[in-house]
Amino acid sequence: MTELFLTMLERIGIIVMIAFVLTRLPFFRQMIYQDKFGRKQQFSAILFFGFFGIIGTYTGVSLDINTQEFDRWTGAVGLSNDEAIANTRVIGVVIAGLLGGYKVGIGAGLIAGIHRFTLGGYTALACGLAAIIAGILSGIFHRKDSRNKISNAFFIGAAAETIQMLIILLVAKPYEKALTLIEVIGIPMILANGVGCALFLLIIKSVFNEEEKAGAMQAQKTLRIADQTLVHLRKGMDFESAEAVCRILHKEIESSAVAMTSQVSILAHIGIGDDHHRAYAPIQSELTWESIQKGELIVSHNRSIRCLNENCPLGTAVIAPLKQRGETIGTLKFYFTSEKKVTNVTLELISGLSMLLSTQLEIAEADKAYQLAKEAEIKALQAQISPHFLFNTLNTIVSLVRIEPVKARKLLISLSHFLRQNLTVTTETLTTLEQELKHVKAYLEIEEVRYVDRLVVEYNIDDNVLLESIPPLTLQPIVENAVKHGIKNKSNNCLIKISIQKMDALTIVCIEDNGQGISPERIKLLGMQQAVSDNGTGIGLYNVNRRLTIMFGVKSALRFESKQNEGTKVSFILG
Repeated sequence: MTELFLTMLERIGIIVMIAFVLTRLPFFRQMIYQDKFGRKQQFSAILFFGFFGIIGTYTGVSLDINTQEFDRWTGAVGLSNDEAIANTRVIGVVIAGLLGGYKVGIGAGLIAGIHRFTLGGYTALACGLAAIIAGILSGIFHRKDSRNKISNAFFIGAAAETIQMLIILLVAKPYEKALTLIEVIGIPMILANGVGCALFLLIIKSVFNEEEKAGAMQAQKTLRIADQTLVHLRKGMDFESAEAVCRILHKEIESSAVAMTSQVSILAHIGIGDDHHRAYAPIQSELTWESIQKGELIVSHNRSIRCLNENCPLGTAVIAPLKQRGETIGTLKFYFTSEKKVTNVTLELISGLSMLLSTQLEIAEADKAYQLAKEAEIKALQAQISPHFLFNTLNTIVSLVRIEPVKARKLLISLSHFLRQNLTVTTETLTTLEQELKHVKAYLEIEEVRYVDRLVVEYNIDDNVLLESIPPLTLQPIVENAVKHGIKNKSNNCLIKISIQKMDALTIVCIEDNGQGISPERIKLLGMQQAVSDNGTGIGLYNVNRRLTIMFGVKSALRFESKQNEGTKVSFILG
């Protein structure tokens, strides 16, 4: 019994070898990761594992029950009526059922069982039936949470072989021979097939776990590179960012050198020959730009090209495209001193890095376009001047020229200051509160002349906030709104208060009037959209709110407080 058991364990070595070969086959990989098979996959699995069961039969040990001597290999010519086989056929059938389900298990069991039946011997029918039942038994455990457990494989394999021994007792004739056979081979076969099933699954899991671990490490490395390179590529691809990225890649990837190029020049080269990296330019010329634009990795083996230092051969270069909007704008080049270092894993990593860096360049380009669009919008908003204000002011100046020339001259100076400030800020993204106040004061000086002693302006300004930054033309439209819509119908005692105060880390800006107020319905729309009405469009406050939120975020949005016939307060915060 001991000798038989050891012989059976020797045959398991064949099973282990086959298990390793299986891990290379695509359809077998799908069996590991998929819960359900298509018909074609089921058919392939049935044929494969059925054949595997046949191999288990032929690698078995034939036993003559009369002499109790066994032959180390089972012949293909069949068995006599006194012979049986101690084999590992069950392993193939059990693994088929565990991985593919009961249909695959039964199919493999039928193939292996029918083959065993054709070999003859007094246990032929019993062994054939047992193979089919083993497929059914293992198929029951085809569940994602249990099929990959090593302990389950052992117990199912041992149970399937135990059932085979019981069937031999029930079916094989004569009974005495069947009983004697089980006494000899029963325990060795139950243990050997249980161990074989467990080893088979262990080998498969080990290979796939190692691959998953390697994939996880590559993913971790890719994410680490992405995190390090993002800050440099945000500003696009230039000499500075290219050098920083190449240093990161050279550190993370085991290559002799890394280079980054544009369509026309080498932007950076780090590694062997970095002091003479122009010597690497011929790599570019030997490959047509059209082939690089196809978006595929190019592996160039050119041992004749060397850098200026004769001790640093180029060896092999892997060239990957860098793309923006589908167009190749440059390349990544990885140099290796030996072709052996350019493995499939390395190529996959370089391909992934090419797509990753291309995506980062796309994001940088999109950010740049967004910033330009935002700046263009701000410039357009800043450039808007109310034509009615300009015409009314000019008409006022015309009417004062003859009767009050001094006041007309003062008003003309204020208008010139106002217009100059309006034109100046269109070239700026930010200005100071001090400049904004000068702009507002020039505007209010004009309005004070037009209102003829009906308008009083109060300023409450903290001098410590005058250098705070603010979008140009922010205060003036709010003040203009107070004059045009707040106090325009008041016959006297018109008041506008401008307060700018520091509160902790924030700067609070308030513009208040004692005019007619704003209805609750309209105040909900102010600053949020262009609220068209008989009194105006609301575009001034909408533009101010847009610029504040674009520059500083929603926390700086305009806030409105108003009561009918009592006045309105508009405020916002900076900081």
